[in-house]
Amino acid sequence: MKTIILILLLFVSNLFSQEVKIPSYFTIDKSFSDSLSIIIKSVGLDSTFNVGEDGTEQISFAVIDLMGKKPILGGVKFDNFIYPASVYKMYVAMEVLNEISNGDYFLTTPYVVYSPNDADKSKEINWDPRPLLKDGDTVTINYLLDLMITRSDNSAANCLIDIATRDSINKTIDNYGWQGSEVTRKFLSRTYEDPQYKTIRGTETCALHAADFMYKIYINQLINPWVSMQMKALLGRQLDTTKISTGLPTNTMFYHKTGWWSYWTNDVGIVDNGKIKHIISCFTPVKEERVRPLMKIISRKVFELMEKRYKNKK
Repeated sequence: MKTIILILLLFVSNLFSQEVKIPSYFTIDKSFSDSLSIIIKSVGLDSTFNVGEDGTEQISFAVIDLMGKKPILGGVKFDNFIYPASVYKMYVAMEVLNEISNGDYFLTTPYVVYSPNDADKSKEINWDPRPLLKDGDTVTINYLLDLMITRSDNSAANCLIDIATRDSINKTIDNYGWQGSEVTRKFLSRTYEDPQYKTIRGTETCALHAADFMYKIYINQLINPWVSMQMKALLGRQLDTTKISTGLPTNTMFYHKTGWWSYWTNDVGIVDNGKIKHIISCFTPVKEERVRPLMKIISRKVFELMEKRYKNKK
């Protein structure tokens, strides 16, 4: 019996321990990664951090230079899987838009909110005038998408996970080679989860998968151009500008998704001011109040690095 249990445990471990494959369209630049590593080390995020009962964790960080003929990838431990918090809502939005593109739904399709999906008791962005979703509300899918991405609303995310279904979301994730980044949980207590998800592992992703997601949006190849442009429009209206955004010049667009919870603070998106263009994907095992000023420094220093690279390419 012990042998059987051990075999089963090894099987489950291997099932979720995926090797991260770097897409062939990325050029790996060691000197670029070395420069990024210096930036991460300068703010003290090259360490191993204690994350309470979850043990220890390290950063997952990637940058893609979009200013040349081919995208150049660099980073620090960008294949490290880490809890993404609300960042994984972007994977949910991708599949919902995919199904709308296929004609299964419309942006204007009405949806009735039911408990326990109405999990939020306060707003992530407290100055946003839109009310909290509650049991019995009827809203459109488009409203849910905007609420989930721009305000990072958990109730909207729970509804959209039901609309898309986790099986469909994860099939699309698998098709793109993002094994290990499957959406496993809603944004509510396991007590209220569907029976088959009560004991499933928590959702994880890595900086490379998140950066590749943004790259596909950038080249209009996330599902198709319509889905890509819809995603970009949503990400461009992000209301949380307290992380990577703080280190960017004011004339720069940042199409991004943020996320934080407990020990984890994350931000990933496309930086574009017409000349300087790159993707930055930053997942940290550090509490928000501590890491916000560090993310500002990272953002500024990466932007300055990209300015130097731009001048060298001219």
